[in-house]
Amino acid sequence: MLKSKLLRYVAIAWAVAIALISCQSATPLDANAVTVKLSGWGASPTEQSLMQQLLQDFEQTHPKIKIRYEVINDQYMDVIKTRLIGDAAPDVFYLDVFQAPFLVSQNVLEPLDSYVGSDFDSADFEAPLLNAFRYENRIYGFPKDFSTLALFYNKTMFAAAGLSRPPETWDELREFSKKLTIDSNKDGRIEQYGFGVAPELARQAMMIRAAGGELANSEGRATFASEKAIVGLQPVIDQYRQDRTSAQKSDVGTNSGSEMFGQGKVAMVIEGNWAIPYLQETFADIEFGTAEVPKLGDRRSNTAFTVAYVMNQQSEHKSEAWQLISYLTSKAGMQRWTSTGFALPTRKSVAKTLGFDRDPLRSAFIAGVPYAQPWQAGAYAETLMNNFDNQFISALLGEQSLSEAMQRAEEAANQQIEAMQ
Repeated sequence: MLKSKLLRYVAIAWAVAIALISCQSATPLDANAVTVKLSGWGASPTEQSLMQQLLQDFEQTHPKIKIRYEVINDQYMDVIKTRLIGDAAPDVFYLDVFQAPFLVSQNVLEPLDSYVGSDFDSADFEAPLLNAFRYENRIYGFPKDFSTLALFYNKTMFAAAGLSRPPETWDELREFSKKLTIDSNKDGRIEQYGFGVAPELARQAMMIRAAGGELANSEGRATFASEKAIVGLQPVIDQYRQDRTSAQKSDVGTNSGSEMFGQGKVAMVIEGNWAIPYLQETFADIEFGTAEVPKLGDRRSNTAFTVAYVMNQQSEHKSEAWQLISYLTSKAGMQRWTSTGFALPTRKSVAKTLGFDRDPLRSAFIAGVPYAQPWQAGAYAETLMNNFDNQFISALLGEQSLSEAMQRAEEAANQQIEAMQ
């Protein structure tokens, strides 16, 4: 029954199961060793090189275990779900927090509680991040790294506008944006916007929650059209349509929020920690700072993005798979993995050791953890996200009111959820 439900949910996965895959072992395979298969998605060359180093270190300290590391370059979760259906999934694989509620409910992952020894110190993990992989009081994954969101601001543009600090509230952000928006030719064409807006649910979830709303109810049904949700989202619409001081990436011909900020199209943008190395490497001349996401009224909200290592319940090498997971998420392993700052550690002790809570650019992300909620929206998160994104953009463009858009998004999402049950 459970696999039947998983099959219905990922029917399209059969069409993409032949996605490009790169397979590699950290060291030449020993015929007498147990081989553990590890799968993840593609990342930067720096990350891939670091992962190879970690796996080589693991093999040196665990000579009877060899790792076959597989990078899935396209349609990652579709490939994983397809393999789970066919009992061909890797022993250990990445699981994004967004996908976790559905997958952990399908009885295809191994609970990890019984493997954890006292020396592992699971209490050292940030509780909201660890609990995101908890289901029916069991832990199914240990998060390897994370990022919350923070406000990036261009210090040069702020100084030119007479602003000496980043905004602390959403009202201030809108006022600052007016001072930072420049119409170079006085003909309605804007050269520089105050703020770069991302209309996706992944970024707007914190606005809904800051107003006391939720993305879904206890049954997984969308609640986009609630009064509180509208209160949280309305300032975003008003700034874009009335103030004309914010822009989407498509408005300024860029591919991401980080890019429009780096190119100087906007003076502020809300991004994750991943934007720091991107900006430093791609736009080395830009002088920028980070700050906590502004409050909506007197309330802060944030979204935490994280990925865990999980174990396939059908693995034939569970003991060895756990040794790999525990090594990679141990204090030493995590410190090495996050030491360069491209990702943030999910262990509190490692963050303290590395000093990220005192880092001028990364401290805002650490400060956001206590009031952040994981990027999740229940077992039908993709359905909710797709319907929200389509309708919210429509409201942003003025094609319908925000209330109408959210009502349509909510109704469509819930109809699709009912059809899947």
